Amino acid sequence: MLCVALLGFAGSARAQDPPAAPVAAADSQAVAGPAAADSQAVSPAAPAPGPNAAPTVVHKVRLDKSVRNVVRSGPGDGFAIVGVFPRGSVFEVLSKRGDWFDVRVSETETGWIHASLCHEFEDLSDLEWKPNPKRYTRTGAIVVSGYGGAYAFDRKSNSFVAGTGLGYYVFDRVQVGAGLSFTHVHRPAEIVESLFGVSLEAEDFDMLFYRLDATYEVLPGRQMVPYVSVGAGASMMQGDTETSLDYGAGTTLFLSKRTAMRWEFRGYRFRTGSDAARAVSNNVEFTLGTLYVF
Repeated sequence: MLCVALLGFAGSARAQDPPAAPVAAADSQAVAGPAAADSQAVSPAAPAPGPNAAPTVVHKVRLDKSVRNVVRSGPGDGFAIVGVFPRGSVFEVLSKRGDWFDVRVSETETGWIHASLCHEFEDLSDLEWKPNPKRYTRTGAIVVSGYGGAYAFDRKSNSFVAGTGLGYYVFDRVQVGAGLSFTHVHRPAEIVESLFGVSLEAEDFDMLFYRLDATYEVLPGRQMVPYVSVGAGASMMQGDTETSLDYGAGTTLFLSKRTAMRWEFRGYRFRTGSDAARAVSNNVEFTLGTLYVF
């Protein structure tokens, strides 16, 4: 009986002993713990996310003053019409110039709307357009031109005229330049009275004339620019040189920033003839030409 009791006590003692596996697991964790801590200390910290970029501010206006609203190509009633839009249309505002808003009409087109036609969602005074000193300007540019047309000599001879010109923009409105032209004068025989009687005379000669002039552009900065011009020069014919005055007007149509076409009417006034029978000649010239701006 004593033996059986001892065996039962030993069995109960073994049943209460803690299992070996958890001890081994705890030992492995204790061994791995410092290594894991070292690895965590060595690994670099993840970079902090940068701040989000500030959202782009979009300024808008809404058409609400008229049923049909005109959008133009520039800040003024004289510019071409880009389109007509109904009340309630909303546009993104790019800039402001006086009482005009520069708006985005589509992804590839912009236009200008008068402030009286639209409602501002917020104060847009900070969008006021200011001239950029580095913007494109023609001041200081050189202009080379060539032209041809018709020349009427003393209202009695019509002939072809060809010439070339060189100009310089002192300001965007003012240009100074010089021109050189050539024509052939042919006038049929006519009765001419002089101190020595009556004679039948004909004229057939070449004429070369040049001028120095100043040009004022009435509406600069547009695609079509009207201008007026005045100057002085000389006409050389039949071995004589006659001082002349000239005046004219025309229009320049810019095809690009550097190329253009122009048409011009110009009058010339000078004296011709011998000492005994000098007379004033009023000649006119109409030409078409092209020019290039350097």
